[in-house]
Amino acid sequence: MGTSVQVTPLCGVYSESPLSYLLSIDGFNFLVDCGWNDLFDPTLLQPLSSVSSTIDAVLLSHPDMLHLGALPYAIKHLGLSAPVYCTEPVYRLGLLTMYDHYISRKQVSDFDLFTLDDVDSAFQNVTRLTYSQNHHFSGKGEGIIIAPHVAGHLLGGTVWKITKDGEDVLYAVDFNHRKERHLNGTVLESFVRPAVLITDAYNALNNQPSRRQRDQEFLDAILETLRGDGNVLLPVGTAGRVLELLLILDQYWTQHHLTFPIYFLTNVSTSTIEYIKSFLEWMSDSIAKSFEHTRDNAFLLKHVTLLINKTELEKVPEVPKVVLASMASLEVGYSHDIFVDWATGVKNRVLFTERGQFGTLARMLQADPPPKAVKVTMSKRVPLVGEELKAYEEEQERIKKEEALKASIAKEEELKASRVPDTNLGDPMVVDTITAQDASDVTSSHIGGHRDIFIDGFVPPPTSVAPMFPFFDNSAEWDDFGEVINPDDYVNKEEEMVDASMHLFGGDLDGKLDEGSAHLLLDSTPSKVVSNEVTVQVKCGLTYMDFEGRSDGRSIKSIISHVAPLKLVLVHGSAEATEHLKQHCSKHVCPHVYAPQIGEKIDATSDLCAYKVQLSERLMSSILFKKLGDYEIAWVDAEVGKTNDMLTLLPLSSTPAPHKSVLVGDLKLADFKQFLASKGIPVEFAAGALRCGEHVTLRKVGDTSQKGGPGTQQVVLEGPLSEEYYKIRELLYSQFYLL
Repeated sequence: MGTSVQVTPLCGVYSESPLSYLLSIDGFNFLVDCGWNDLFDPTLLQPLSSVSSTIDAVLLSHPDMLHLGALPYAIKHLGLSAPVYCTEPVYRLGLLTMYDHYISRKQVSDFDLFTLDDVDSAFQNVTRLTYSQNHHFSGKGEGIIIAPHVAGHLLGGTVWKITKDGEDVLYAVDFNHRKERHLNGTVLESFVRPAVLITDAYNALNNQPSRRQRDQEFLDAILETLRGDGNVLLPVGTAGRVLELLLILDQYWTQHHLTFPIYFLTNVSTSTIEYIKSFLEWMSDSIAKSFEHTRDNAFLLKHVTLLINKTELEKVPEVPKVVLASMASLEVGYSHDIFVDWATGVKNRVLFTERGQFGTLARMLQADPPPKAVKVTMSKRVPLVGEELKAYEEEQERIKKEEALKASIAKEEELKASRVPDTNLGDPMVVDTITAQDASDVTSSHIGGHRDIFIDGFVPPPTSVAPMFPFFDNSAEWDDFGEVINPDDYVNKEEEMVDASMHLFGGDLDGKLDEGSAHLLLDSTPSKVVSNEVTVQVKCGLTYMDFEGRSDGRSIKSIISHVAPLKLVLVHGSAEATEHLKQHCSKHVCPHVYAPQIGEKIDATSDLCAYKVQLSERLMSSILFKKLGDYEIAWVDAEVGKTNDMLTLLPLSSTPAPHKSVLVGDLKLADFKQFLASKGIPVEFAAGALRCGEHVTLRKVGDTSQKGGPGTQQVVLEGPLSEEYYKIRELLYSQFYLL
């Protein structure tokens, strides 16, 4: 029986909604992605709420809202308590993304779905893994191994490989095969014949131009606007695809000596770029090699100015400029306010680099034709003054008095109850240690500092008949260096909170701090939200260019065909795109293609018959293992028996028949060409084959008759029998393991 695999979508199927899926492997429940949209619609999380308590582990694939936005809410309100796994960039950038969204919402509304403390708590116990690092589960998940691999969409983006009993389950959504300025392409194509592949149909109907053509059109549109005395707004995410855009602009400005200012404006822009500078090993090979040779960090961004509030932008000179501002949806954030300011300017341009989420202002503006006017809500948080402030303070004072009255009443009732003699007591001089502890709890409420001091009067324990001083054992712990102290006892909490807010909101930018953001964090000033609806005449240019960093439809089909999974599950994409890809894969990839609805459980259990067996000690002593990468392999001739109800491989009772030699390995012609050249043999590629010496030709012949996969491959060595032929054949054999 194969490994049991069930997939249940919780959100993000037959639509472009956030991604969230329940993946059960032999009863161990994974929550793969925990996304939310920019509208923070709680109804999207109802399917998650019904299963959150059964989750054993959470896997996050990308550091944006669609993949991890609901994590703080789910942990606080839905009972999600499972450990979380992701890469280091997903952890860091995901944290900043949630900070930015919270602050942007809090500035314009009484946002109470979660707080910054909830965000910190959600990310506190995240286990960070590096690419290709195996993590072995124990207990309920015994035998399950997870490993993240490069997805190529966002920095730290992950294709999750989950292995159990030799069968692989791949979760690969939002991958990109193209190599970009700051990211390498996905490694998804390196996996062949997994038991289950879970992937998305988001771009199944889209085709993309070449990267060079796309980048040139992008720069031409921006420069046309700037030279026409207009401003360019790029609504972007906090720390996702904006990194590629910043590199494109900064490198082009450097090469062509342009002077138009570029601004990157988010609540956490300085922290974002500081973290990015330390993640070079997660980026493309070209960036890593450049840093190794020249120590030049690509994200120094010489032509980009980092801003953390709109006030700073308003102070810059009135010249044509480029502003990359969050949020990409235009629902809230600095991009929303800048759009309202610039939309009426005929010379200005709003350049969208990703599709807006359904129901957002960005999606509305991307319609064809775009609207000539839109209604938007302008909101801001202002401090209370005058009568409103007085009424607020009176209300707070009333609440304090009510709480004090309730506390005093509860205290009096407790004292009355303590004076009632307990008839069940035996010896009146025996005082229970538990009651002494209870007394200490009462006493400690009257003491401001240390508790081991004399108090005026007696506090009788609830069940004692005689008054008695409370006693506390104040013995300290000691080590080789003296008394052990707790540093937290000496921390000034107010200073600690201020320092944290300075670090969070960009305090490293010449000591500047967004005052509104600081007040949000410290909650020091009574305030209210003032809103009004305005109609904005859209006279500026509106342009959409695909910089989402996802493979297009043709590439998706090619990659899936190469991977050739035994079973395929399609998620996240419009109904039209999902059905199109489902029909294509059913014909050309594999017969088992599923596209489940929300809440529909799909049984993707493998049809393979796999059994666990143990090798007997007698058999092990006769086997000669050979090292192959991270594994050891050997040819085994044995018979199956049973030992203590466990299947066991035992040595054959008779001499085994000889078997044909088996060559194990994967020959790459380019590598073999270099190897032959190092041995002094002239070698070159000709017509897809490797010409070795004067008369010998080497080629790889594939058998593509197998539906949906590359099939088996043969290495063919052609040429006259000669000393040269035998020498090349011997060198060829050396590239394989012989069993």
